[in-house]
Amino acid sequence: MSAAGKLHVAIVGSGPAGFYAADRLLKQSPDAAVDMFDLLPTPHGLVRHGVAPDHQKIKSVSKIYDKIAENPDFRFFGFVEFGKDLLLDDLKSRYHQIIFATGAQTDKRIAIPGEDLPGSHTATEFVAWYNGHPYKSDLDFDMSCERAVIIGIGNVAVDVARILCLSPEELAKTDMADYAVEKLARSNIREVFMVGRRGPAQAAFTNPELKELGNLEQADVLTHPEEMELDDLTIESLGENPNAAIQKKIEILKGFSGAAAGKKKKLHIKFLLSPVSIDEGKNGRVSTVTFVKNKLMKREDGSMGAVAFGEMLKIEAGIVFRSIGYRGVALRDVPFDEKAGVIPNAAGRVLDKPGGRAVKGLYTAGWIKRGATGVIGTNKTDSAETVDSMLEDFAAGAHLNPDKPDEFITKLLERRKPEHVSYREWKKIDEEEKKTGESRGRPRVKYTRIEDILKSLGKKS
Repeated sequence: MSAAGKLHVAIVGSGPAGFYAADRLLKQSPDAAVDMFDLLPTPHGLVRHGVAPDHQKIKSVSKIYDKIAENPDFRFFGFVEFGKDLLLDDLKSRYHQIIFATGAQTDKRIAIPGEDLPGSHTATEFVAWYNGHPYKSDLDFDMSCERAVIIGIGNVAVDVARILCLSPEELAKTDMADYAVEKLARSNIREVFMVGRRGPAQAAFTNPELKELGNLEQADVLTHPEEMELDDLTIESLGENPNAAIQKKIEILKGFSGAAAGKKKKLHIKFLLSPVSIDEGKNGRVSTVTFVKNKLMKREDGSMGAVAFGEMLKIEAGIVFRSIGYRGVALRDVPFDEKAGVIPNAAGRVLDKPGGRAVKGLYTAGWIKRGATGVIGTNKTDSAETVDSMLEDFAAGAHLNPDKPDEFITKLLERRKPEHVSYREWKKIDEEEKKTGESRGRPRVKYTRIEDILKSLGKKS
């Protein structure tokens, strides 16, 4: 420990990266105290609002975060917006170190004509909507059409495809927002196309997610035999001993080829197609998506890329979901790399610009640090790297010098945001949601509006 004594740390963001950072800090530095802040009154970030509602086993990781929060040196302040209710200077005057773990809150753009037409949506919006995110619960998705197109073939795209194909009975077993269960159960969508620009060997989805599609009660999953044949460049890149996971992926995909069993819905997985435009119909909404067919070519740097070779294909659709990756959002007074969509950093130390100098006392972890890659568990290693940098800096005396007393933040928030939510109050909401869910045979029934959460806690909205 440095001469500063007790290490006071603020964490902005309460998703997996934030909690893993808090855990490591509290374990590695017994004299540390951690305060965590979040925009929402509910913690756990994408575990609550991003993980698919039919993946309850993955959501059980929240039990670990509850255990971390039991530490007497940990405090949670929910429904506190950084940059508005709490400024960077407020944190600097109270904490030795500050971690930004705010995730990646928006989608990358495709930059094609028609991207913003009515009926064209980001996957981020749709996922947040069906998961009951309070700031997305009022969005509207017109599912009166019979065909949907998903641009992208990562795990998020697979989640969107699966949700669109679930039967009313499957939907009713999830913790999906009530309004989404009702709307999806009434959906007219009978055919879904999930489209990627590269080949099956390069698809970003993981095998467990892919395999799960074969177990849908009401949907056949279909691939096309000609797209399953690997080109010479892919075969060369795989070598004599191809990666077992890639081999398994191709095996699963080939198993879907021509496997129609006459189910009510059809999910097509298409490869080697890049979107050229999202096309407007007579009603002013999405009517088709135009794709160009691709071939895989080797770039100058030796990597493999998809190159258009001219032949076009149109797929009719009444709704489109764009799922080509998440990107971070800039925070007030915090350096940001607009090109990469992350906070510039070196081993978690925030830099004043990409490739620049470290900003004393500021750190980052999770997707806002490295980009939207990996699974929930990846954040544990990522956060450990950041915390190790923090402890090294603190021991060397390279930290902020707070001059405000311990009660400064609580008194400040009592004045600026008196309706902020503690972890104890969150646990009350958590128990209420689970109790309501139990009465309906569901994991939980979520509160999806801020005012309802605050009302249940006896707070003014």
